[in-house]
Amino acid sequence: MQWLYLIIASVFEIGWIFSLKKLGFAEIRKISFQSLSQQPSESFLTVLPLLGYIGFGLANIYFFSLAMKQIPASTAFAIWMGVTLTGVKLIEVLFFKEVSKPMDYVFLALIALAIIGLKKS
Repeated sequence: MQWLYLIIASVFEIGWIFSLKKLGFAEIRKISFQSLSQQPSESFLTVLPLLGYIGFGLANIYFFSLAMKQIPASTAFAIWMGVTLTGVKLIEVLFFKEVSKPMDYVFLALIALAIIGLKKS
């Protein structure tokens, strides 16, 4: 079950990363109580990345802490980071049409191989 918690934590970390990418300093400066009361629908779209940032971050911490109850910290962290890096790269390529090179996939395969090795040991 702890391995499932680790995968769930990685998924929330991916969401956190993309909400962080959307939530820039300019977006934070747009949020004010006056603007929230004047244009609720538009303001909600401004606040949404902040809510995602908070929600994904808290969920990530919660599931990662559950996973680390049975998995050694170094193994959990390495696998969590590897799954997150792989997920972020795949989402960028598939949904955001980021250009990737063939060597990117070689390195992603090496990350996957390392994850399998850590899980087996």
